[in-house]
Amino acid sequence: MSGHRRRQRSTRVVVAVLLLVLATLAVAGTAVTGSWVLVTLAAVAALVLGAAATKITHSELLDSRQEAARDRADQARAYAELTEVRTAENVEFAADMTGKVAKRDATIARLEKRLGDAAAELADARRELVESGERAEEAQRTIDRLTQQLAHAEERAGQAVVRVAELEAELDILTAQIHALEAQARTQARRPA
Repeated sequence: MSGHRRRQRSTRVVVAVLLLVLATLAVAGTAVTGSWVLVTLAAVAALVLGAAATKITHSELLDSRQEAARDRADQARAYAELTEVRTAENVEFAADMTGKVAKRDATIARLEKRLGDAAAELADARRELVESGERAEEAQRTIDRLTQQLAHAEERAGQAVVRVAELEAELDILTAQIHALEAQARTQARRPA
């Protein structure tokens, strides 16, 4: 239908141009004759043909404007529909992105809490490590002290063993002397006086 109108409009414009050419030829043809009556009639005919051509052109212009207005209205409706679709898509996208942002915020909050808990556990572990280190140092000092005491005790034990050996030797000597004195006393006791 739109193509048919365009052909019709083209025909209208061609008809209007032909009417103007015909009017021009009529005026030019009668002007050559030199008759004022014919020139006047040709001028009136040219005026009527010009008015008809103007009317045809005017109706073509009005139709063209109406069709352009219809096209613009159709485009506006199409754009409005497209805008509604895009607006709905944007709302859906915004809702989806809001949901994703909320999920990520929740994940970040959970991770921050876990990170805080891990930092607290790390601080506790470091404190326990320091305390364990201090206990280990104290235990090492105790070991060193006990090792020194053991060395001193072993040294004293060694000295005591040597002293016991010396005392046993002295005891053996004294025992031998006692036995010798007892034997001498027995021998003297057996001798008559």
